[in-house]
Amino acid sequence: MSELTRIPAPEGVAPDAQYTHVVLGTGTFVAVSGQLALDEDGKVVGEGDAEAQARQVFENLRRCLAAAGASFDDVVKLTFFVTDMAHMSAIRQARAEHIPDDRLPAASAVQVAALVRPEFLMEIEALAVVSP
Repeated sequence: MSELTRIPAPEGVAPDAQYTHVVLGTGTFVAVSGQLALDEDGKVVGEGDAEAQARQVFENLRRCLAAAGASFDDVVKLTFFVTDMAHMSAIRQARAEHIPDDRLPAASAVQVAALVRPEFLMEIEALAVVSP
C-alpha cells in the first residue's frame, strides 16, 4: 500500500462528506478502465437494478485492483458515469462496503445519455497509486 495524503477540504473549498477533494501520494500509478455490471462470464448482473449493478461493478473494480497488486486503500480517484443521478445512492452504498469514510478518494460523477449497452446503468473507473 502506498502512503497517501487526503485533504478533505483545502482552504477556501467547501467540504463534502461524499468524497475527498485532494489525494496525493508517491508510487506506481494504476489506471482501471471503466467497469460494468458483468460477471466473469460476461453476463449482465442486475438488469434494471442499480444496487445489484453497483455491487458487481465494485467487485469487478476490486478484482482489477488486486490484479495490479492494489486495493481500495490505494485508490486516489473514482469516476462514476451514470445514466441517472438517482443511481448514486446505490453506488455510495456499494462503495461504503469497500471504502471506509475516512479513506474516501477524490471523485467525480457524470450523468451520461447512454453507456455502451442500454442495460447498463453505470460504469465506474478507478485510479490508484501503489508503493514501488
